[in-house]
Amino acid sequence: MKTIHAILLLPVLAVFVASCGDNKAAENKTATEVIPVKLLPLNGQRAGSAAIAVSGQFTTDDETMLSFKVGGIIQSLLVKEGDAIRTGQLLATLNPTEINAQVMQAQLGFEKAQRDYNRVLHLYQDSVATLEQLQNAKTGMSIAEEQYKSAEFNRSHAQIRATSNGYVLRKLASEGQLVQPGTAVFETNGAQSGNWLLRVDLSNKQWAAIRQQDKAKVEIESLTGKTFEGTVVRKTEGLNQNSGTFKADIRVNGVEPGVIAYGMFGTAVIETGSSKMTDRANEGAGNSADISGRAAGTGSNGMMKDANSSSGKGPWSIPYDALMEGDGSTGYVFITTDNKTAKKVTVTIGGMEKDVVIITKGLENAPALIISGSAYLTDGSPISVK
Repeated sequence: MKTIHAILLLPVLAVFVASCGDNKAAENKTATEVIPVKLLPLNGQRAGSAAIAVSGQFTTDDETMLSFKVGGIIQSLLVKEGDAIRTGQLLATLNPTEINAQVMQAQLGFEKAQRDYNRVLHLYQDSVATLEQLQNAKTGMSIAEEQYKSAEFNRSHAQIRATSNGYVLRKLASEGQLVQPGTAVFETNGAQSGNWLLRVDLSNKQWAAIRQQDKAKVEIESLTGKTFEGTVVRKTEGLNQNSGTFKADIRVNGVEPGVIAYGMFGTAVIETGSSKMTDRANEGAGNSADISGRAAGTGSNGMMKDANSSSGKGPWSIPYDALMEGDGSTGYVFITTDNKTAKKVTVTIGGMEKDVVIITKGLENAPALIISGSAYLTDGSPISVK
């Protein structure tokens, strides 16, 4: 009877052993499975348009709010809004009665301290006063002298003088008005020196594409048909909370005095430094198969045809699906240099648009970006291009 049971169990054991073998083979297959992917060729090209159109207002980088150092009643305002001013020109004065009284008090206090010191000095020489009394008298004289200097300094700043050649942009107070120390009375700029800037608003993508020293063509609204050369000299590193945009300053060259006024409207076309740029990343997933097909071509050495192209300095527009585990300004993506293996690289995120992520750093030496199948990849995973 035992023999019969043993015979009946043999087929079951055989099936179990075969099943275990199949599971182990499946695990081995998964460990060495080639992941199908789609690629986006980068070819060292920067993302976005070769020319970026922007607009903004003309300003200078030396606007100054002028004020009195001391408080008092304004006695005279000697210029009006729009007036040209010269360095050192007197612009406004306070009523001097109070400040002159303060200076006189400080002067009298200093003179008394000098007399006290001289008296104690003679007494000390006659051995009547002690050394401590002499030192105290000298300290009192020094304190009175500094108070006198401070009062004289305040009197010299009870008037406002121009700090540079320029124009009065705004008059913020009136004659007879009581002002506190530091209250702005005039806003001026150095426009007479010709240091005009066009301050423009930028989107995330535009900010990432523009670099300092990029050239620009600038037009002034009031001068139809005339174009000026410009250079990007500055861009903000943070978002303007009021406008929800980034800012950049374009210095305008060759502008004659009187052509531009503060606050005038202007436009510019910024050349981002590359004559061959691509927006293929913005085409979306619908065109990714065609893009990947072009990326899949190989040369005689088995490498991608564009793998040895000169790499750009960025930025790049990539699909959202290509970015893995983005955290603030960093994340990582997968690239390939040989169409056979995936390589994991860390990238810097410059911003996000409607359909793409702007990458500013990390893809300099990447000939092709993996844009599908990334979720199944690890560093060094074997891949096949669809």
